[in-house]
Amino acid sequence: MRYSLVSRFRGTLLGALLGARLASSQDKQLNRRCDVDKIAVLGVQSLITLGKLDLDDWRERQRQNSLHLDPTDEISPNLILSTLPVALFFHENIIKLRQNLLRVLQIWEDDPVVRDGTLAVGYAIAQILTEKLHPQTLIPEAIAFIGETPTSLPQQLLKVNDLLDRGAGLDRAQAELSKEEKQSSAIAMAFYCFLNTLEDYRLAVSRATRTGDVWCEDDENLHPQTISAITGALSGAYNSTTGIPLTWQVFYLQPNSTAWGMTNFSQMLKLADGLVAVWSGVYNFDPSPIGLQPEGCVMSGEQASLLLGEAVDSLCVYASPRVIRSR
Repeated sequence: MRYSLVSRFRGTLLGALLGARLASSQDKQLNRRCDVDKIAVLGVQSLITLGKLDLDDWRERQRQNSLHLDPTDEISPNLILSTLPVALFFHENIIKLRQNLLRVLQIWEDDPVVRDGTLAVGYAIAQILTEKLHPQTLIPEAIAFIGETPTSLPQQLLKVNDLLDRGAGLDRAQAELSKEEKQSSAIAMAFYCFLNTLEDYRLAVSRATRTGDVWCEDDENLHPQTISAITGALSGAYNSTTGIPLTWQVFYLQPNSTAWGMTNFSQMLKLADGLVAVWSGVYNFDPSPIGLQPEGCVMSGEQASLLLGEAVDSLCVYASPRVIRSR
């Protein structure tokens, strides 16, 4: 296996968080609070605690934390980010993956674009984590996974395939994709940024943040942030934490980061570790934080490297016979 599953789980969550923060740092208008990120954290905690998807528990955790999506606002594709824990937890079984992604969307208002984007992103993450990703066939397979739909997302994704086949640059891709409905276009643009720079997280997310100007006319839906965050999630899953620049992690996720309800990024690493452990069938998992720095403490690159290494080493898995699943 190219990268460990732990590193890929971490890369997905940290990659999405970092992508969203990079977009916010480049455009102050996007630097607004959104409950979607915190809902994702609560979803991870629910899956770790119960070992299964329980919609009532998700709703109760949101209620206790006074988190909600304003029903008067148009649902943003950013909602896709709140479903990432489910995509990770059910990645090995395509049938259960689809069923549970559709189930978790029942918590919020049913929006066809969000539904299709959730399925496309979830399918891509599943292919990455099972090391079955083939760039040439990913988009046709994702469209088949979406199924019949009234949205324009399948057509937009097919445009991405055509752009990649033609070797089209970022400006050409942005010009062609932005002509259509903005929500579907933003999701398709994220797929383009990911697939066009498959092996380079830094470049993929940097290019994603450059696409913001075209979508800012409709920034109520935070489309630039959507593009960057989805690109970050996909590229983070593919390249793992190893491919995410350590300087970015330290600079953008420290100090006093309140994004995703985290006070420092090692807490997100711990959540990712717990999700992998419970997915693996662990019955003796210690949920206490590992290696957390005091709030407001800035880590050096060397300290962060040691933290990442120690976190992996400390993840000891215990389970009943034949319960731990194959990697």
